[in-house]
Amino acid sequence: MTQQNGPDATPPSVTTQEEMLTEATRVPLWDPEYDDVLVCRQVRQETHDVKTFVFSGREPRDFRYYPGQFMTFELPIEGMVTRCYTISASAARPYRLEITVKRVPGGPASNWLHDNMIPGKEVNVSGPGGEFTTDATADEKFLFISAGSGITPMMSMTRTACDLSEPYDLHFVHAARTPSDMIFHDELLLLASQNSGLKLSFTCDTAAAHHRWTGFTGRLSLSMLSLMSPDFKDRKVFCCGPGRFMEGVRNMLGEAGFDMEKYYEESFDFGAETAGTLEEYASVAPEISDQTFRVSFSKTGHVVECSPGMTILSAAREAGLRPMSSCQRGICGTCKSKLISGDIDMQHNGGIRQREIDQGKILICCSTPLSDIEVEI
Repeated sequence: MTQQNGPDATPPSVTTQEEMLTEATRVPLWDPEYDDVLVCRQVRQETHDVKTFVFSGREPRDFRYYPGQFMTFELPIEGMVTRCYTISASAARPYRLEITVKRVPGGPASNWLHDNMIPGKEVNVSGPGGEFTTDATADEKFLFISAGSGITPMMSMTRTACDLSEPYDLHFVHAARTPSDMIFHDELLLLASQNSGLKLSFTCDTAAAHHRWTGFTGRLSLSMLSLMSPDFKDRKVFCCGPGRFMEGVRNMLGEAGFDMEKYYEESFDFGAETAGTLEEYASVAPEISDQTFRVSFSKTGHVVECSPGMTILSAAREAGLRPMSSCQRGICGTCKSKLISGDIDMQHNGGIRQREIDQGKILICCSTPLSDIEVEI
């Protein structure tokens, strides 16, 4: 081969070290409209009945989400079961996602994950979604109150704040049944030792002597909360846990004269193993006619008259059916179904992709019939 020299020679392209580094570290963004497969990379045992599952894309992807948001998982159980799980990872570490799941006795989804999800296994997902989030590095005083698996959104917020700088002024209160059920206990202690703005308080319903438990013992009460966080009335409160626990916290704060405008909660339906949010979402309501329509459910054979303005989910429940649902606001995608025939008006809030809509799928929680319809339920 002859090397070309002289003034007419084409100069060789020169790639600087900075350009090489930029190219090597450029990772495409996760696009929820097209990306829908996660690969399990690691499984960690957190407690005797809680595991953390670490995922990334088939190819490297940069995940963008707010701490406290969730992903919707499609699990191959009896055809397909859809569940929402909060991302427990730090949003400041964008190349992997984590969910932390408690094994629920008789729960099909949590048991399937615990028994079948191993490194290398793939799962279909959608999201992220949800509005239960905050910036704990902001110049505000926060109080996180969680119980059981409700710790997951709080952990994402706390990890994110610690990664970005440190929490400005955050009290984190967590309740568990026993010390053995205390999720993320050691990691939280480590984070608190490294971040002066983070203060921790733990309580357990019961504690055996051999645990050498040094935290509070007993159910969370107003007197206990006052000891843990004496200035709780001055804080913005985020709460997550079982329904009865959150009800107790609301009543407790109300009794203390807390300004409930500063109270936010994430609702988990632990019985159905789903997660949703109690935030309100605005949508443009369609004009409601006074005409009723017939809704047919192809799998069960049920047929019901749908009153004006009634959603398909409500019609299904009137027929005695219990289709899977969670947020009931078109956010999580749990109630995704196939519209076989007819016309509907769907006012969703991001819980379904456009390509799924093009395939005839709908969210029955936020869809109202505009004609007689048939749905694959």
